[in-house]
Amino acid sequence: MAEPVILVIDDEKNIREALRQALKMEGYTVITAENGEEGLEKLKAFSPDAVILDLKMPKLSGMDFLRQMPLKTTPVIVLTGHGGLDEAIETMRLGAYDFMVKPPDLDKLVLVLGRALEEKRRQQRQETLESLVNDRYQFENIIGASPAFQAVLNQVRQVAPTDATILLTGESGTGKEIIANAIHVNSLRKHGPLIKVHCAALPETLLESELFGYEKGAFTGATSRRKGRFELADGGTLFLDEIGEISSLVQVKLLRVLQEQSFERIGGEETIHVNVRIIAATNKNLKALVEKGAFREDLYYRLNVVHIELPPLRERREDIPLLVDYFLKMYSEKHRRSIEGIHPKALRLLESYPWPGNIRELQHTIEKLVIFAKKPVIDETDLPESIVQQRTQRELVLPIGITMEEAEKRLIFATLDATGGNKSRTARILGIGRKTLLRKLESYGVAIDQNDIDGDEKE
Repeated sequence: MAEPVILVIDDEKNIREALRQALKMEGYTVITAENGEEGLEKLKAFSPDAVILDLKMPKLSGMDFLRQMPLKTTPVIVLTGHGGLDEAIETMRLGAYDFMVKPPDLDKLVLVLGRALEEKRRQQRQETLESLVNDRYQFENIIGASPAFQAVLNQVRQVAPTDATILLTGESGTGKEIIANAIHVNSLRKHGPLIKVHCAALPETLLESELFGYEKGAFTGATSRRKGRFELADGGTLFLDEIGEISSLVQVKLLRVLQEQSFERIGGEETIHVNVRIIAATNKNLKALVEKGAFREDLYYRLNVVHIELPPLRERREDIPLLVDYFLKMYSEKHRRSIEGIHPKALRLLESYPWPGNIRELQHTIEKLVIFAKKPVIDETDLPESIVQQRTQRELVLPIGITMEEAEKRLIFATLDATGGNKSRTARILGIGRKTLLRKLESYGVAIDQNDIDGDEKE
């Protein structure tokens, strides 16, 4: 790692030289300038990591240097005489990191300089991380070319720039959190926080304090005030995962926040006002929970302003090769394995498997294959037995001489069985309209009730 470069700007030669020698002994590369004008030139030429700046100088004062410096992210430590404290405080308003009285205590200066450089590095790491996250969740970088998944992305593109509350549904492992990230990164709130809460991971009392915070003394163990996730998400987005798991008490409080954008901390009387966008997610059927009395109807409609359902992986099989390739590269790099690819036969087995755990199951499977692979190319002998066996179980064998009408009937019933009786998903897999499927089932003697006509409750 290169030595940090420090620019010292002071019109007193003795102080410049003393600082140069002291900082050089600490492992810094030091550049000096005798006035503010020269300092601006060297700031542009060398892009130093930090600046030590005298306040009183001819030609261009330290105050004017701060006003004109183009790199506002460069930390500046101001040196001032005893009579210049008011001006030194003013430099803090202009963005200076700290100030010290001349002649400076060199040990203290080195300590302050070290803190300033570490804070700058931390900020750079944060900016790099945010840049990587933003790139990862741009629409063109989200993996999925199938019609079913592209339909989801089209919905997300439309709603992301709005402030609409969004309900994401779908089976576990379908990528609801990735979509929540994409909505935030592509929204007008992208520079605000994205705060996530896994509602199923916390019992009622802890979830309430996690969401709304608490005051000191609100309960045993509350030794200080703590902000809740709603406060932390102010100006940004709050992602409530597994929203179907929250208790009736938390449902009531959550409804009020959605309606009024305000709440009180536990044990507090002050009303806290926030500006938060809500994205909720669940693998449960909230409408069915409402009918059972397990979820508030008014909260359901507050959350369900925009409903986006993520298709299971078995309904977007065209995306499996893309995902496999992505995970192979990712885990080969992570585990330092030289995996060149996957054999076409093995890939076909992966494509035929129904993936009950969806993308998450596929991801974990590929990681294990990378770790235990004995050859550069993964083949069918490397695959788990469950995947090989499942393929046989899901194949539909038709005898020679069967009529087209009978073949169609068997295909429909086999697909219906594979989707657990979900008629809409069956229709999508078969590439026919839902009403067409219902008419065919009725012709086969299957009773069609009002729920079938209105839509599958389990979707």
